[in-house]
Amino acid sequence: MQKLAEAGEKLISRLIRQDAHRMQILAAVASLKLPDCWVAAGFVRNRVWDSLHGYQPTALNDVDVVYFDGNNPNPQQAQEYQIELQDQMPEVIWEVKNQASMHQRNGHAPYSNTADAMSYWPECETAVGARLKDNGEIELIAPFGVQSLVSGHLTYNTRRERALFESRVERKQWLQHWPKLQVVYP
Repeated sequence: MQKLAEAGEKLISRLIRQDAHRMQILAAVASLKLPDCWVAAGFVRNRVWDSLHGYQPTALNDVDVVYFDGNNPNPQQAQEYQIELQDQMPEVIWEVKNQASMHQRNGHAPYSNTADAMSYWPECETAVGARLKDNGEIELIAPFGVQSLVSGHLTYNTRRERALFESRVERKQWLQHWPKLQVVYP
């Protein structure tokens, strides 16, 4: 099982590294040096699904940057980081969120770190993030692992309401865009 997970992580890292635009995004985010910071959601997920379908990388609607700073949960600080990223790459629509305060919006107990916050996201495959380490390597975070993502699954997270998951699948039209995906209910 460990070898399978490592193979999935290598695949994801390779797909991101082959995408110059995604590498620029990772570099811009890394330049902020935010604590426990990752570029997640569609940034990783869509690239993998595109690859599984033989598509060129789909344009990103937005770029989700998640970090955890319990010492400064003020939403205004996240907005300032978003402005900094917008100045660096104005063609990107940035969404920067400090996960230290997101539990309030989502009605949960406080999260302990970014991985904990991501473990409440409605789909397991959305809860995968990447960051650029100081040595240039890509590091991944995936509270549910990466196997379901690289297998082309779209998995309901039982920590959230099923109706929310189904609403997102319909609204985002993932199955229309990536028809080989398999919806999974654990």
